[in-house]
Amino acid sequence: MTDAFAFSYPSPLAGYENLEPLPLELNEDGKSIKNPQTGILSKAYEEFPDPLAKDRRGGFDVHIYHFQNNPDQVAYARALYERVRREFPELRIYRFFDRPLGPHPIAMFEVNLFTPAQFGAFIPWLVINRGPLSALVHPNTDEEEEERNHTQRATWLGDRVPLDLRVFKLMKEAKGSL
Repeated sequence: MTDAFAFSYPSPLAGYENLEPLPLELNEDGKSIKNPQTGILSKAYEEFPDPLAKDRRGGFDVHIYHFQNNPDQVAYARALYERVRREFPELRIYRFFDRPLGPHPIAMFEVNLFTPAQFGAFIPWLVINRGPLSALVHPNTDEEEEERNHTQRATWLGDRVPLDLRVFKLMKEAKGSL
């Protein structure tokens, strides 16, 4: 696990400073707060916010894991892989890996998400259909931040799979020796 305080964070209110306080009036349900409507939707509905990648990498990677020595998990993962390819042909889906690769200590397959609409459709679908498998959902930002993207900025569906973070240190060392 990475130390979350090892990173810096911009203020969540950047661009919203010095505005009038929001009202605390409740909606009819008596629980939720009434938000004043502006008639303008957030740009995040249409494109991923900075610093998410908007290039060939896509804004998010989803790694769906299976234990390669567990025949039941392999069978379920292969079936899920086929279903994803059939139901979401517009997504970039990599080949089915039957062994560990990179920082991923067990076998997996990867799906790239390029738009908020793809994210909004695929992630809820995966929450319901992933079965016994775990999935890592991580953003793609500056390539110098791969370790942070796979740790502090990542989220998990199912059980967390400990990643082999040495890979990121080796990649940095290799770049430094060029």
